[in-house]
Amino acid sequence: MYLILQLLVIISAFISLEHGPIAVYAKPYTSAVASVNKHTDAAKPLYSVQMLTTYINTMEYLPGNFLIDIDAPIIWHNCIVQENMYQGSCPPNTLCTSPVSCEESECSEVRTFYSYKNPSCPPKIDGYSSSRWGSCTCGVNVLNPVTGSCDQPLLNYDEFTLRTSDVASFPANVSGVMAFSSSLYALPASSYPPLKRTFALCFPSKTSAPGVLFLGAGPYYLLPQSNIDVRSYLSYTPLLTRPDSFDTHPDSFGYFIHVNSILIKKRSIIVPANATTKLSTMDPYTTLRTDIYNSVIRSTSTNGLRVPDIDFNLPDGKKWTISTANSIKQITSEVACLAFVDGGATSEPAIVIGTFQFEDNFLVFDLVNSTFGFSSSLLRKKTSCSNFNFTLTYNA
Repeated sequence: MYLILQLLVIISAFISLEHGPIAVYAKPYTSAVASVNKHTDAAKPLYSVQMLTTYINTMEYLPGNFLIDIDAPIIWHNCIVQENMYQGSCPPNTLCTSPVSCEESECSEVRTFYSYKNPSCPPKIDGYSSSRWGSCTCGVNVLNPVTGSCDQPLLNYDEFTLRTSDVASFPANVSGVMAFSSSLYALPASSYPPLKRTFALCFPSKTSAPGVLFLGAGPYYLLPQSNIDVRSYLSYTPLLTRPDSFDTHPDSFGYFIHVNSILIKKRSIIVPANATTKLSTMDPYTTLRTDIYNSVIRSTSTNGLRVPDIDFNLPDGKKWTISTANSIKQITSEVACLAFVDGGATSEPAIVIGTFQFEDNFLVFDLVNSTFGFSSSLLRKKTSCSNFNFTLTYNA
């Protein structure tokens, strides 16, 4: 059963204005649900959820659109920071929050353990940042996932909110990033009973119809087989988080899996045992290290637009099948490209599975049991990520 989360400080309510409020069945509920929208008006395809925040003047819900980022350590979006808020001090239809002092323990914790680690970010943030109010505020590194640039917005008392203006490169009407990583400051860590620390992504392949995002362990249903739990389609493999044994990713809050080999037309391409495979909601296509990429290209050579299935062979005999719908990107009626990118001879991770390969695949991130569930293409099950029945929900 599905619940709309009404979260003012830690967990935000999910809602879709276009498709109506999403919401409540009688308890016991086990999942919350939100629509997922695909955007093609930025430098690369991106996916967002709409969530509710609040603003001070009337304490009404204010919807905001957030990019889905499974690697981001903290949640951030554009807002106005006011130290002394009072009725009427916040402009209409604007999110206003209070800043966290640089002297508070939360500031030190976020700066030390949850600030973005990236070459474009300052390696060290000054412990004391003055403000126009005469007291210190808490600047924290965040990374723009579209441009790769770093900014230092202010940590504030919405707890999941950072003030920033670095959203000009985002799709229209998207003003922040919703973190779904393993970080303690990401949304999954805020789940509370009866919801479990599990979320499911089902990205749409078109901008005209939304996909769906679930918080909680299910069950999950899609039309037209409304009596079939999508979990019955899933295979599972270990989900790796913060892989400290990988020297190149000690600070990552993202998700990794082991790929043993790639199988194409019965030809097996061995993936080195020390190679890491990362899951990404910000990379549009799967990126392969040059040695792996060249082998894939040789094995997929074809005279037509139909490419054979590409199987990622995983531990315990499991395989994630990438069908033609997720391996060929149609550019024009006469031009199509293989949706895999050469990452370079020394790229690390060796494999990054991107969002084109996610589309119309049902993916479950179970942070309780550290497992990753995947359906392969739902199209072969006569359904898609755009087939969730939002009309069954009603306003809470």
